[in-house]
Amino acid sequence: MTTMLVINGSPRKRGNTETVLNAFVEGAEEAGAEVTVIRLADIDHKNCKGCNACHKNGICVIKDDLTPVFDQLMEADILVLASPIYSMSVTAEMKSFIDRGQFLWAQKFVTKTLVFDEQHLATHTGVFLATSGQDLPYSFDSAFPVVRAFFNDSGFSYTENVLFPGMDLHGGVKGWPESVVEAKKRGGEIVMKMNMKKKV
Repeated sequence: MTTMLVINGSPRKRGNTETVLNAFVEGAEEAGAEVTVIRLADIDHKNCKGCNACHKNGICVIKDDLTPVFDQLMEADILVLASPIYSMSVTAEMKSFIDRGQFLWAQKFVTKTLVFDEQHLATHTGVFLATSGQDLPYSFDSAFPVVRAFFNDSGFSYTENVLFPGMDLHGGVKGWPESVVEAKKRGGEIVMKMNMKKKV
């Protein structure tokens, strides 16, 4: 069975991002995926301290509610990072999560204890799901390299964007019901792609 871990970086319950994300998850589950959703605003976790202790042994010294999430992440076939665009990038919650992944970077590039071969990368997909208030051609541009760096460190091929720009122009999802339909469709499609990859 395809497993999907969803990291919800929106601080707002039942907002635009969470609404389209719920539809995405519904589509993924209907396609047969086992989905776990972590809402960062609901769990007790600390920011990266920048202590660089992980550069010595690849282990983060912080132990909190994010610690088991990283264990789950390494077992997932699909990783979804979901965030609205705040100040032209991901939310503080999502950036904090990404920064806490510094120990993965350390394992990959410093201690050299984390290696992802071509087969692994071919069967592990990274998805960035995001909404923006404005419909500008560059609304998501600053967020792309941030999430790409995390997907690279954690062994997921960043191949899928599920983006919903211009939410404010539509009056949010209530005025743009097509966004929910599209999100559910994309959730199913991405899982079906993974199912096919795992059969090869």
